[in-house]
Amino acid sequence: MMINETFKQKQIDIRESGEQGHPISDDQIIRLFLATCTHSTNTIRNYYRAIERFRSFLAYQPLGKVSWKEVEAFKIGLMHGIEGCALKPLAPASVASFIAPLKSLYKWASDANIGFFRQNPTTSVKIPAVPITSKKHFLTKTEVGNLLKQLLNKSLRNYLIGLTLVMLGLRVSELIGIEWRDFDKDVSEASVWLSIRGAKGGKYREVKVPQQLWEMYLDYYKLESKLEGAASDWRLFPLTSRQIERIIRQASEESGLEKKVTPHWLRHTNATMALLSGASLQQVQETLGHSHINTTQRYLHTVEQLKKAAPDFVEEFLSDYIGNPMKE
Repeated sequence: MMINETFKQKQIDIRESGEQGHPISDDQIIRLFLATCTHSTNTIRNYYRAIERFRSFLAYQPLGKVSWKEVEAFKIGLMHGIEGCALKPLAPASVASFIAPLKSLYKWASDANIGFFRQNPTTSVKIPAVPITSKKHFLTKTEVGNLLKQLLNKSLRNYLIGLTLVMLGLRVSELIGIEWRDFDKDVSEASVWLSIRGAKGGKYREVKVPQQLWEMYLDYYKLESKLEGAASDWRLFPLTSRQIERIIRQASEESGLEKKVTPHWLRHTNATMALLSGASLQQVQETLGHSHINTTQRYLHTVEQLKKAAPDFVEEFLSDYIGNPMKE
């Protein structure tokens, strides 16, 4: 099955099959689910991979006959690296990435208005708790400067990749999908906005491009488009996700950073610096494309600690009685 192909014709085939009274196969149900519930290529690929892993675990028994026991056994197998589920124990986040698509599939297919399955066997299956580590995954102002300096030493393209990630807070999949036609000026022509299409969950959003960054994009476009031929669908960074990750990792190592920096760290850094500089939660939520404000609030906790934590208040209260004896 080609993940990137359109599902339009397959939806027609499935509908006609149902209207003619023919039983609909699990393959058809899965295709219809993916076509109906998401438009993101990455989500389709990841959901299909998870569902197929589960079907393999079931030895391709009918999905409609599955009980909570099979789903729970699959989850435990992933967590402990049991043969048939995983080659080695998976981290909670990885286990969640396999269970969440199953919960979505069964919730959709067992809906009374859809009725492919009589019941939802995943309702009692809990997704493993995923520890929040993003509050530590950010760079300081100096570290960002050192990283950008190293990227610029390599090439203007690499510099713009790092600058775009940290200033716009994009995901890697969003970064590599940027085309020149995605940039537009507002009505007053005072600001430039980047349209993000096909983001996580198939969502659409617009991100404001700071003036200095836009001017660098213009210069870069003039330079590069002459070599490739100017076109509206000209891609700003025609690379793969792995190539972007390698560029950031190598630059961080060469700049002396001890942190294992990934492109996603720069997204975390964007949120942390924006909130620390006075941006509202809603502004950061809209820029990052978070569906729920709770996701953005995780960064707020980090920012509040950076600004002033409880020990700072105690120090201030006891300021008349404390001092550094070594300096007296």
